[in-house]
Amino acid sequence: MVHHTINTKMQPAPSASSKINSMRHILWRLTVVLIVGSLVACSAPRQAPVGDYGRPTSVPAPTTATAPVDLPRTTGSLAGTPGTPNPQQSYRSRWVAVAWSEVPGWQNDPLQDAWNAWLQNCVRPGPLFAPLCQDVRQLMLGSDDDRRLWMMGHLQPYRVESLDGAVEGLLTSYYEPLFDASAHMRPGFEVPLFAPPEGLAEARRAGRPWFTRQEIDSQPQAREALRGREVAWLADPIDALVLHIQGSGRVRIANPDGSTRVVRLAFAGSNEQPYQSVGRWLLERGLIKDASWPGIKAWMVSTQQSNPRLVQEMMWSNPRYVFFREEVRSAADTHLGPRGAQGVPLTPGRSIAVDKDSIPYGTPVWLSSTGPNGHLQRLVFAQDTGSAIVGAVRADYFAGTGLEAGDYAGRMKQGLRLWVFWPK
Repeated sequence: MVHHTINTKMQPAPSASSKINSMRHILWRLTVVLIVGSLVACSAPRQAPVGDYGRPTSVPAPTTATAPVDLPRTTGSLAGTPGTPNPQQSYRSRWVAVAWSEVPGWQNDPLQDAWNAWLQNCVRPGPLFAPLCQDVRQLMLGSDDDRRLWMMGHLQPYRVESLDGAVEGLLTSYYEPLFDASAHMRPGFEVPLFAPPEGLAEARRAGRPWFTRQEIDSQPQAREALRGREVAWLADPIDALVLHIQGSGRVRIANPDGSTRVVRLAFAGSNEQPYQSVGRWLLERGLIKDASWPGIKAWMVSTQQSNPRLVQEMMWSNPRYVFFREEVRSAADTHLGPRGAQGVPLTPGRSIAVDKDSIPYGTPVWLSSTGPNGHLQRLVFAQDTGSAIVGAVRADYFAGTGLEAGDYAGRMKQGLRLWVFWPK
């Protein structure tokens, strides 16, 4: 249907409701200004970490920095959680205070999606960011200018560097796969996904890894331990490997009445074996030139018929094996991703996985990256981690769910710079 706009010479007088709406808007903007002004003037500012979480560095004018008081205390914890060891001994990043004008693209990011991610962050914010959550909720009704003004009044930007001063790092991406599956083994669906076996927790407590991927596929003892632990059956071992690498996903299961249901499969543990890149394995043997996930999958599909043993060898090159559990979520969470290591659902395009020994969970982060997958400058949140995400300036960008997100994530590998926003 086409809607036509009719222009008239005489404009009707504003209605009473439009006057009221205008007054409400003016009152709201005044309220935001008063909130920001009073909180900036009256709140006792927290001191933010300087340099290597305590070692002073040069600070560009007009920003000033003082000795650290509130620090992320334990590796892999929420920001501000008390504990040990000393951050100077455990964290592998250096933060350098900068002015807001040095954060590239800061004025251009549409913040509505970022604010939705911040609301998720406030479900489990940690003690350092929790006091800000009431204002975050109120600013859901504000404009981007209101939000930026509030952030500049409450947060200090810090450039993230490695301990040797490197500011450039690497951005990759991950996603939540969606595959067709069956609740029971049947022709066409013969590749199982497993819940954790009985002996897994005991092995973890003893500090020893469980069977490797190759041993799980070939040793009767391992297969017996997994008997009856199947949570779903896939059609293709390639899809199972994707789920193991991503760590979680969704499967679409057909019901007896012909309808379908989508089941979330969350990470429930691993065999504690080291992750090895199958892409690197293929590159080292000269089998592929494109090490993106679409390139790897294309090689697997083309080689499966001619040399299935080589495909099996490639899959066994990654000894790490992941176990799953069904996660029940509300219908309102359909647009959100799996729960990250912080314990909150990931927001597509606004959540990142970080090195938990460099940036604590719950921290707002400014990301700047340019490369083949485009130009990204935006506010994101450190809400997840991964075994391959190691280093100070290192992030894995959550792209979303399904095939399109998977294609984007598979091709993402480009330069990165990071800034953390820390409470004053």
